[in-house]
This record gives sequence, structure tokens and C-alpha cells, in this order.
Amino acid sequence: MMKLSGGITRSVLLLLCGAVLTLAYSPFHWHWLPFIVLPIVVGVIWPLAPKRAFRAGFIFGMGWFAAGLSWIYVSIDQYGGVPVPVTLLLLVLLFAYLSLFPALAFWCWQKLSHRKFAWRFSLPFFWLIAELLRGWLFTGFPWLSLGYSQTDGVFGGLAPVLGETGITVALWFAALSIVMALRFKKPAPLLIPLIFLTCAVVFPKIQPTERKTESMSVLLVQGNIQQSLKWQAEQQWPNILRYLDLTRPKFNHDLVIWPESAITALEPYASDVLNTVEQSASINDSALVTGIIDYDRLNDDFYNSVIVLDNESYSYGNTNRYQKHQLLPIGEFVPFENLLRPLAPLFNLPMSSFSRGGYQQPNLEANGSNLAMAICYEIAFAGQVRSNTYDDTDYLVTISNDTWFGDSHGPWQHMQIARMRAMELGKPLLRATNNGVTAAVDEHGNYLALAPQFKATTLSTNVYGVQGSTIFNTIGNWGAIILALLGLLPIIATKRTKKRAQA
Repeated sequence: MMKLSGGITRSVLLLLCGAVLTLAYSPFHWHWLPFIVLPIVVGVIWPLAPKRAFRAGFIFGMGWFAAGLSWIYVSIDQYGGVPVPVTLLLLVLLFAYLSLFPALAFWCWQKLSHRKFAWRFSLPFFWLIAELLRGWLFTGFPWLSLGYSQTDGVFGGLAPVLGETGITVALWFAALSIVMALRFKKPAPLLIPLIFLTCAVVFPKIQPTERKTESMSVLLVQGNIQQSLKWQAEQQWPNILRYLDLTRPKFNHDLVIWPESAITALEPYASDVLNTVEQSASINDSALVTGIIDYDRLNDDFYNSVIVLDNESYSYGNTNRYQKHQLLPIGEFVPFENLLRPLAPLFNLPMSSFSRGGYQQPNLEANGSNLAMAICYEIAFAGQVRSNTYDDTDYLVTISNDTWFGDSHGPWQHMQIARMRAMELGKPLLRATNNGVTAAVDEHGNYLALAPQFKATTLSTNVYGVQGSTIFNTIGNWGAIILALLGLLPIIATKRTKKRAQA
């Protein structure tokens, strides 16, 4: 009975620890929370056998993902067309799948460290492997990674060298250090988080990047068009007119950005509209960047695209465009579609049969500036955004349509992810959405301007471009990998000591 009671108490504690981590992310910003929660999780799992550690990691993951990703319910409930019990079942299956990754990390950690103490600092390494798998397997779902909690936190300054992934590794090292300091009543392990704090102050100051002396005036346009109306054929012109009406009085900006698929008419059939918009931009010495659906009639392929309308003569098929590569499962492509599409409207949403653009594409050229693009979900994939950001890239631009998720914490988490990309790559970021969060941030992830949600409005600001590349942009995840591998040094040292003793 004592064991049963203890197991239930442990499970409840781990579930609560995972759930409360939601408060560490935007819009709550309790960025200090991981320094309390993660040590508790490590302390609870520390004495467990590998199988129980796997179970404990799974329970922690269920609390973490169920609370942190609860906003997905809004889109399935409102647009999925399936009964509530089915919606809940689908979410439980998703959360259970995602929870396998922390479970695997804790199992590997305890499998080795339960036998030899020297493996205790291997947890960050196994967690890193599990997170890289989560971001890759079945096209990947890297949302809610722990490092995002530090966008406004004390470890945030590690981003331009170690990236968000490296911040996650640092958080687990800090958690282990706190547990060891308390468990063995020795303060020496606390030097590790102090070193990270020092690096977080220094790293942003040593980047080989340079802010330009001249700024660009930017207008971000937020249409606030209802998702239920967006793809109706009779709404194509009203949608375009809303964006034109919002833009015309403020067309005197160097750069105007409309959100994802702001123009719902297929590009090959929208040449009259696009030429008109381009003329307006050209008269005002402006460049307009907009999301649009490109339909390749020859191959019957659809692409979620971005085009530039400026003083160059627009023509369909020109090379100054971007096509989305990282597609959202169910929303933009349906795996096993012949089987799933007949089952429910959830698997047959409008525009859910896109083709992929290239993984690496040239920057868009707009009014003398180079723009690295990411459409919606893509901004969560640090490797892809990094691969499309070059030394001469001036700005990161991401456009989105978070209308699917209503007044939940999902769009704010999305914005936080975008801010982390600016911090990693040392480039200002411009984000235009249909109904929020529309914002501009500088190369350190600080807000320059922020529009209110759920309002048809525009956001005007001046932004300085940045040239050069951060250390993270040069080395990618190798900084995080090397840092995680440092946790294996005690094992190497122990083996060498044994060899010397035997000699």
C-alpha cells in the first residue's frame, strides 16, 4: 500500500510539474519556473529504476504537452467537424506520442547512471537526442521545447552561440547541478549555472554582426478575416479590398507585408489584381510582400507562396518568390490521404494538398533589402530558417494565419518561437498575421512594435537591418551537441583513472 501510495503521489507531482511549465512560455513569461520545476523532476526520477523512469518521463511529458498544447483543441473543435470525444481522443494520442521522447531520454539516463554515478550528467545529452528526433521524425514537431522559456529569461543570451537547443541543454545541466548541490550538500555544482549566466551576458556582445546605419520603414498589415469566410470564392475580392483599404493610406513605407495567403485567389488567375497592387507600390517607391497560393497548372501542384510586388514588372513565375517547404500535417498535407480524407472534415480542410518548396531558397529581394522567409509553422524549424539566412540577409520575415487557434496561448507561443529565431541569427524579425500576433522585433528579440489581436489594423515601425552571421548561424547545433557531450566527460575520466590504477 505504501508503494502504491508513493507511486500515485509521484505521478501526480510529475504531471503537475509538466503542466505548470506552460506558465514559463508566452504569454505568461514565468521564465524562472524551469529552474524550480526541472530540479524537482530530476530529484523525483533520480532514484528510480529505468522502467519506472520511462513511466515517470511519460507522465511528465503528458502534463507538459497536454497543458502546453491544449490550444490545438480550439482548431479541431471549431474546424475539424468531429465529435468532442473523438477530438479528445486525437489529442490524447498526440500528447502520448510526444511524451515518448522525454520518457526515452529519462530511460536512457537511468539505464546507465543507475549503475554508475559517472553517467549522472548524461541527461542533457539524451534529452538533446530525443528532442532532435522529435523535431525530425514524421516531418517533426519541435514545438514547446524548453529553451523557448528563456526568450525573456536569464539564459536567453546563450541563443546567438548555442541556439534554443543549446539553451535546453543548459537548463538540464542547471537542474542537475541544483539537485547535486542539495543532495550532497556541496555548493560546487552551482558553479555550472553561474558559468551559463556569465556566458548569457557575454555571448550577445561578441557576435560578428553589424547593424546598418540606415533603417527601413515597415508596414505590417493585419486583416482580421474570419477563417470561416477566408476560402469562400465570393470572399476573394472583399478579402483583397480589405488589405488594400488598410494599406493605401500608408503606402509610403519602404516595405509593406501582408500575411499568409492574404490573397486567396490563385496566383495564375490574379494577374490583374497583382499588377494593380504593384503599380500602387511602385508609385510610392515601396515593395509589397504578400502570401498567395501558387497553382502550377502544368503539374497540378499547389504551393503556399510569398511574392514581392515592387517597381519591377510583375510576371507570373518570376524567381523572386518563396515556396513553403515545411508543411503542417493535416492542415497542409494529409498522410495516407486516401484513407483519412473520407473519415471527417478534419482531414479535408481547404487547401490541405500543398506541394513542398525547396529546403533552401534564395532570399527575397525587396526595395534593396534581402529577406529570409518562413511561412507560419516553418519558423519553429531552426535548422531550416538558419539554412535560409545568409551573411547579407537583412531581415527575417515570417507570415502566418493563427486564426485557427482563437484567443488561446498558441499564437503567443508562435510569436515567442519567432523571437528566438531573431536571437539565434542576430537578425530583426518582421511578422505579419491575419489576426495576431503581428509584431516587429530587433536582432535581440526585443519588441519594436506590437499590434493588438483580433483587430483589422496596421503596424508601422522603423527597423535597422543587420549584416553578418552569428556564431550559431555558422555552427548550427554543434554548439549544443558539444555542450551536451561535456556531460560525458566524467565517464571518460573514470575510465582513464581505472586504466591508470590497473597499470
